[in-house]
Amino acid sequence: MTPSNYQRTRWLTLIGTIITQFALGSVYTWSLFNGALSAKLDAPVSQVAFSFGLLSLGLAISSSVAGKLQERFGVKRVTMASGILLGLGFFLTAHSDNLMMLWLSAGVLVGLADGAGYLLTLSNCVKWFPERKGLISAFAIGSYGLGSLGFKFIDTQLLETVGLEKTFVIWGAIALLMIVFGATLMKDAPKQEVKTSNGVVEKDYTLAESMRKPQYWMLAVMFLTACMSGLYVIGVAKDIAQSLAHLDVVSAANAVTVISIANLSGRLVLGILSDKIARIRVITIGQVISLVGMAALLFAPLNAVTFFAAIACVAFNFGGTITVFPSLVSEFFGLNNLAKKLRCDLSRFRYR
Repeated sequence: MTPSNYQRTRWLTLIGTIITQFALGSVYTWSLFNGALSAKLDAPVSQVAFSFGLLSLGLAISSSVAGKLQERFGVKRVTMASGILLGLGFFLTAHSDNLMMLWLSAGVLVGLADGAGYLLTLSNCVKWFPERKGLISAFAIGSYGLGSLGFKFIDTQLLETVGLEKTFVIWGAIALLMIVFGATLMKDAPKQEVKTSNGVVEKDYTLAESMRKPQYWMLAVMFLTACMSGLYVIGVAKDIAQSLAHLDVVSAANAVTVISIANLSGRLVLGILSDKIARIRVITIGQVISLVGMAALLFAPLNAVTFFAAIACVAFNFGGTITVFPSLVSEFFGLNNLAKKLRCDLSRFRYR
């Protein structure tokens, strides 16, 4: 590949990844639908919200095979398949008339689709830009966070104008088209040589070799503790705004907006910062911010201001951590098996 073609291909891959991640990130608007689905199915909100937990489980399962699927079929085909499955999942969600069907469609199927597309496209894009890992992760994963913000307004407007069922159908169609289009711009990244500053080639660990290192398990525990609070707050943001801060329905819906903005800010700020200072320190900064937010949710008197500030702290750390983590893992174990290493860490986190 000529230098000019190489540059063109990797920038097109970045654009395609950003479009795809934007559509995949729309699943984080889920808390907008808990109340409407609870009324439709005559089921408790807690059981409806369980769909988001199953979505996380499905995401973990598909992440665990994403690397193998890319090796066999390529990033373009796997990403297109994830878009089709995501659209199908939302279509079936629209026609769910009981909790089991909701859990299988909105939970497992949507999670499988989202996980395959998310981790695969992210790791492939990072490998195209080995000299700007933090910045590229920030752009790619930042669009994932931005997707929840953009689709918050889209889904809210659709709910008001066309109703619950048609909202899921239209949402699924939009996401499918965006992901398929983004996939057409992507190419599989070439294999990278890992070098030190003096040009010596370093060892690039396989997944099995990585798992025999204590650093691998330390990173897995770090990822679990850094992200667990963010995932659960995001899944029920609107509902806890009403139950804990006693906000009305309209104000509670703004929790999704606050989380989306904070999530995106964390991805951009901590991602860019990770190219300037040690990534372990960046993770530590995020952890401290999240600790402040969780302490406020647990112990502070909650009103609109304190509640939104608290969940913003949690979401900021969540977004920043999952942005910095791919680059951090590649520093320890290399770029070429990044998807496999990440999916194991991600699976351990999601299953919890």
